[in-house]
Amino acid sequence: VKQYTATMSLRSSSSYSLQSKGISGGGGYGAGFGGGSGAGFGGGSGAGFGGGSGAGFGGGYGAGFGGGASSGFSLSSAGGFGAASASSSFSNFGGNDKQTMQNLNDRLASYLEKVRALEAANADLELKIREWYEKQKGSGIGAGSKDFSKYFEIISDLRNKILSATIDNSRVVLQIDNAKLAADDFRLKFENELALRQSVETDINGLRRVLDELTLARGDLEMQIESLTEELAYLKKNHEEEMSIAKSSSAGQVNVEMDAAPGIDLNKILSDMRADYETLAEKNRRDAELWFNQKSGELKKEIQTGVEQVQTSKSEINDLRRSLQSLEIELQSQLAMKKSLEDTLAETDGRYGAQLQTIQFSIRSLEEQLLQIRSDMERQNMEYRQLLDIKTRLEMEIETYRRLLEGEFGSSSSLKSSIVQATEVSTSQSSSSSKKDPSKTRKVKTIVEEVVDGKVVSSRVEEIEESVK
Repeated sequence: VKQYTATMSLRSSSSYSLQSKGISGGGGYGAGFGGGSGAGFGGGSGAGFGGGSGAGFGGGYGAGFGGGASSGFSLSSAGGFGAASASSSFSNFGGNDKQTMQNLNDRLASYLEKVRALEAANADLELKIREWYEKQKGSGIGAGSKDFSKYFEIISDLRNKILSATIDNSRVVLQIDNAKLAADDFRLKFENELALRQSVETDINGLRRVLDELTLARGDLEMQIESLTEELAYLKKNHEEEMSIAKSSSAGQVNVEMDAAPGIDLNKILSDMRADYETLAEKNRRDAELWFNQKSGELKKEIQTGVEQVQTSKSEINDLRRSLQSLEIELQSQLAMKKSLEDTLAETDGRYGAQLQTIQFSIRSLEEQLLQIRSDMERQNMEYRQLLDIKTRLEMEIETYRRLLEGEFGSSSSLKSSIVQATEVSTSQSSSSSKKDPSKTRKVKTIVEEVVDGKVVSSRVEEIEESVK
């Protein structure tokens, strides 16, 4: 809501001055709608809608549409719609009408050109922002970053090669582990065979001891047989010698028969002894052979049973070892596969973690750029709003000036009549006072308008009349 106050002063020269409060433009727009020190629709060396020492629609060294020491549609003490110290009246307005309108048109054209230039700059910025957004949507990367799309295929090929090399490496590691497991298997087999060989050698040594004992027993029996054979041969030899002696003695003697006790039959005794010894030797031989066969049979049975148990145990042990080796090989294979998968998982996690960090860095960069762009857009939007506000104010002020000018042009005849009436009143007062000093009457007329969004909502007029001595 802006208030405009118009003040009408009636002096001896009947001047009419207009003041505007609340209208102010930005600085730097140059001079006002008119210039020059003469009378007319503006004047003076001041900037703005009017100014200077001359008469016109405004006066003062600092008044104007913007710029200078003061701002606003204002009037100086020397200004007025009538004459000033130079005694220029409202009648001089017609002489400078063409020049004043030309100046007004020029200034309005310059303002419109500046507005168009600002609109063009704003449109250019909006176009650049739109192109940048389209480029961002099209490329998907930061504005300051490079285009690495040509490296994606190379990176994919290298990743495939790395994955293939990793698989080959895992396969080689698995083969090495399998070879180690096979070597361990053969080592276990060698150790088992070595233990079996040592066990068999121990059994053979035990059997050798038994064989040695049997050999000693056989040697003992053979020695007994030899001694008995020698004793038998010695007894036979003695018997033969005794028989030969007996025969020779019987051949050279005369048989004398006499009744006597019967003599000892040595042959029978020897035969009995021979039979007894032969029976004893045969019995001992049979007993030794039976004992040997019995012990040998038991030992053979024990050996056979032990061999069968050893073979059964060996078969079971071999089966268990095969199962254990197969399970160990499978376990090592599973462990190697697990390790390979863990390595692949760690590598994949690292690779995707690096990619995630890169993407997060890109996202942060894009967010920072987006925040910067938003701040730039807000700043440019604020500047655009300020410029639009200035433009609106300019248009409103121009419209206000136009309404004021049209109102002043429309009320020029009534103003002249009022001036005439005021002159007549002052003249009558002077004639009646018999050439005394004329009285001065000051009439202040205030026009208050409420403007909302460039539209006049309400308007009222306040008049104050006072006498000036």
